[in-house]
Amino acid sequence: MKTFALNKRAKYDYNILEIFEAGLVLKGYEVKAIKTGHISLKGAYVIIKNNEAFLINADIPPYQPKNMPENYNPSRTRKLLLHKKEIKSLIGKRKGEGLTLVAIKVYSKKGKLKLGFGIGQGKKKVDKRELIKKREVKREIEKKMKER
Repeated sequence: MKTFALNKRAKYDYNILEIFEAGLVLKGYEVKAIKTGHISLKGAYVIIKNNEAFLINADIPPYQPKNMPENYNPSRTRKLLLHKKEIKSLIGKRKGEGLTLVAIKVYSKKGKLKLGFGIGQGKKKVDKRELIKKREVKREIEKKMKER
């Protein structure tokens, strides 16, 4: 399993409650671009419309800009492949207040590109500050332990 993109802000901005896996519907040149590491999940999220799941705001720049179609949109909406049962359970779980479907990572599994996304509950500023303080204290402790 090789990871091509990680959304580091997702775990900072959200408490991830549950993680799901979905296939991506892509064009050939998008697959090549992703496999060379040209993808950004910054600000990407998943929506469910008409019992279908879609990835929004994922940016896949062109693999070969000169060979791309003229109307290529790097941040177009891409369909996700999920079973109907999974989509129905996601609809039910997302109805909770303040929950969002956040894209976490894109990786390959048995030669297929997969999107890992999770149900996230937004963190407040206070929670983020506490996380930063804990991280700094941990670093200081490790630093003092190395000095001894």
